[in-house]
Formats: sequence, C-alpha cells, structure tokens
Amino acid sequence: MTREIPYQLRPIRGEDDPLMAMIIRSVMPEFGAIGSGFAITDPEVDWMSRAYAEPRHAYFVVESDNRVLGGCGVAPLIGGDADTCELRKMYFLPEARGIGAGTAMMQRCLDAARAAGFKRCYLETLAGMDAAMRLYERSGFQRITTPMGATGHGGCDAFYLMAL
Repeated sequence: MTREIPYQLRPIRGEDDPLMAMIIRSVMPEFGAIGSGFAITDPEVDWMSRAYAEPRHAYFVVESDNRVLGGCGVAPLIGGDADTCELRKMYFLPEARGIGAGTAMMQRCLDAARAAGFKRCYLETLAGMDAAMRLYERSGFQRITTPMGATGHGGCDAFYLMAL
C-alpha cells in the first residue's frame, strides 16, 4: 500500500552531495553491503553531482519538505558497449519507501536513459533487497545469471537487464 506524502523528483545539485553520501552510507549497511565490492566505497559517493554531470549521465533525487530522501541515476556501463547503461545508486531512506517514489524514480531514470540513446539498461543488486528486486521486475527488468561490464561491485549477487 502506498502511503501519501508529497514528494518531488529533481536533478541532483552540488548541495545534495553530502546528503546523498550520508544516505548511501546509511542505507547500504542495512543490507550488509559494506566494504570493498560494493558501491558504498565508490569515490563518486562524495561528489555525485559532478560524477553525473558528464554526457549520457543523469542522477535524480527524491525530496519531501525540502529534504532529500534518496536518489538514483543512470550512466554508461563501465566496460560495456555504448548502447548499454547502468541504473546506479538507487537508495532511499526508510521514510521514502512505500510512497511510490521508487516507481516514479525508475520511470524518470529510464526516460533519461532512452533520451541519452541507450538501448539496454543493466543493474546489479544484492540478495535481501527484496523490495528493490520487486520494483526492478515490475519495471520490466529480467534477471540474468552473470554480471556485465566492469563495475567493480563484486559483492553484488543479482543482475538484471532490460531492453529500452
């Protein structure tokens, strides 16, 4: 059931960087995603707005009452072909879950990927992130058996791909 709280999605700004770093570093341990092999150690966690300012990159935040509650983005898949992007760093604080923001964020990111000319979208996640996996599957992602690209996230154990 979706709770009703007002929220908006918008592109990330520089002042959001410390907030998104805090969100990523607080949400990932909830699911045991700590240490090397997980996105929590990616250098871009501290400067997301700059990392996603590059061509064919986009990152959005969900905001309620002028408070950033989470975010998600797309970027070319490192080590992948030019037609494949990766859905990256989709993390929401608990209060942003179950309000419909994940579905809206997914649509926003996939629209950005299509607008950037990508034909496929890849993502990797972790067993135990059940609500996220349900969202991915509802959005049209299909589970695949092996990782793609060279993300450096060897701790992930679930992989998805969808045609855009």
